[in-house]
Amino acid sequence: MGWFDKLKEGLAKTRDSITDKIGEVLSINKKIDEELYEELEEAMIMSDIGYKTSSDIIDILRKRVKENKIYDSEDVKQLLKEIIVEMMGNNNIGIIPDNTPAVYLVVGVNGVGKTTSIGKMAYYLKNKGYKVVLAAGDTFRAAAIDQLEVWGRRTGVEVIRHQEGSDPAAVIFDAIQSAKAKKADILICDTAGRLHNKKNLMEELRKINKILEKEYNQAYKQTLLVLDATTGQNALIQAKQFMEVSDVNGIILTKLDGTAKGGIVIAVSNELKIPVKMIGVGEGIDDLQEFNPTAFVDAIF
Repeated sequence: MGWFDKLKEGLAKTRDSITDKIGEVLSINKKIDEELYEELEEAMIMSDIGYKTSSDIIDILRKRVKENKIYDSEDVKQLLKEIIVEMMGNNNIGIIPDNTPAVYLVVGVNGVGKTTSIGKMAYYLKNKGYKVVLAAGDTFRAAAIDQLEVWGRRTGVEVIRHQEGSDPAAVIFDAIQSAKAKKADILICDTAGRLHNKKNLMEELRKINKILEKEYNQAYKQTLLVLDATTGQNALIQAKQFMEVSDVNGIILTKLDGTAKGGIVIAVSNELKIPVKMIGVGEGIDDLQEFNPTAFVDAIF
């Protein structure tokens, strides 16, 4: 099965949620009027696109309908597709670094699939020809360290680890030295997901960033936030909280195959103005891929 087929299959619940509702509205309302706009907006809000983003889409739709002199509701669906693709950034801004060496700091609360995403990301980048090293920086959970080691063995990527409870910044320091010695292209660092204690998390990230600046300042650096799509609008709240403590450059959205709330991808792109870099639509090692807005919209429509 190709990636687009996997994407289409993975987004089946989202497609039922979004397109069925929108299709129903368009088939009942043949005339383009205020009632149609209101019902479309309501359909999108109910599909976890959220109030603000749904309202933004309808505002643009009104304008485009007028500009293009559209009178038939049949043509509205195509306009909606175009608007959503533009809103998510019609260029594919993926995970491939602008230059190497590169370091990716991966953040996110426990349970969102952060460590699994790092493993799959390592597999994806290794298959693209990059030499990858992983740093087990979530030292507060023994399970996170062990899990990352399993992914390291599975993908043939080296994992730098310390004991549970050790200083995460020390792990990152050792991982940088290892990445330099082995002439690795990309270092991916796991971090502890303790958002309930923002002060500790902020302090921890500050220390890690200080080490990166001092020891690896020539590296291209990105902070990537992992969000669980099944949490819908809560993912948006989580993202805003992380943005308060960290300079987030990109989003990885997991578990899109298990939810009807895939509309959150559109809300995240529009409201946070941070690119979605990768999306996950399955349990398989290759089920985390670079995000392509056009393919995503084609799959849900």
